[in-house]
Amino acid sequence: MNPITWPQDRPLDLIAIGRLCIDMNANEINRPMEETLTFTKYLGGSPANIAVAAARLGMKTGFIGKVSNDQFGNYISKYLAQEGIDTGNVVVDRTGAVTGLAFTEIKSPEDCSILMYRDNAADLKLEPKDVKEEYIRQSKAILISGTALSKSPSREAVFIALEYALKHNVLVFFDVDYRPYSWNSPEETGIYCRMVAEKSDVIIAGREEFDLMEAPFGELRHDDWYTAETWLRHRAKLVMVKHGSNGSICFTNDGKTFRSGTYPTKVIKTFGAGDSFAGAFIYGLFQGWSVDRCQKFGSASASIVVASHSCSDAMPTVEQIQEVIDRNEK
Repeated sequence: MNPITWPQDRPLDLIAIGRLCIDMNANEINRPMEETLTFTKYLGGSPANIAVAAARLGMKTGFIGKVSNDQFGNYISKYLAQEGIDTGNVVVDRTGAVTGLAFTEIKSPEDCSILMYRDNAADLKLEPKDVKEEYIRQSKAILISGTALSKSPSREAVFIALEYALKHNVLVFFDVDYRPYSWNSPEETGIYCRMVAEKSDVIIAGREEFDLMEAPFGELRHDDWYTAETWLRHRAKLVMVKHGSNGSICFTNDGKTFRSGTYPTKVIKTFGAGDSFAGAFIYGLFQGWSVDRCQKFGSASASIVVASHSCSDAMPTVEQIQEVIDRNEK
């Protein structure tokens, strides 16, 4: 049905690694940040959102990360645990690092932005010693988020996790999750993300993110077919190129191509779509579904989240996603 296989004798389905932060979403929508007075707090960070999405769908999920030693850190750990996500490898920072904050501006459904505070962020203090080989060996797959590569020691921790995954036949998902304010330069981003992509089984990224990984190494093509051929020559079994509101195109290592559009919905904000799509898409792969069915499931999940004020809180159940698909197919 799809080219993805994984070891069956593992207690965990998916371990996410990387960014754990707080989203502060504007309550006064359709106005600029300067005029926004109140915000609502949610769990944030792409790998955290994907972990929540997967857990809501019934996957056995864990997390490797670091949180601040304060109320925000406590909130993140508690939220993950309440969602059924294993937090035994979420470490508390002891250096005085703080939780990253993302303030969102919702001027209109088409005009949204994020103001990030990431100085001395606790999640980027994750160290190689915080990554336990035995924990990764217990999982069928890991999800690596590109933002975790932007600073040391988190960068080295990710590469340790990657090597443990390869050693123990753990499937590697890589979500590039490019946040320019986390990196020193686009070239740095491209080089380090490419190093992970070359060892990943499934690569999920937007067109611009693939361009970042290709730019330092030759002519920039902006070409999905060229991108797919590049990564399928390495370890990748599946390459997903996201095109925002224009849907996605997925290439597999058996020479097949699948295109998917989006589902109509009343959009409130644009962020969160990629994370909900990824969580639902990964869930579909684990069910053994065909790639095009996984894409539909991911697109339907994204349509639910962009119609909601939050990202993590809005991650839907299997029944809610299927309802969107059924309603539109009628």
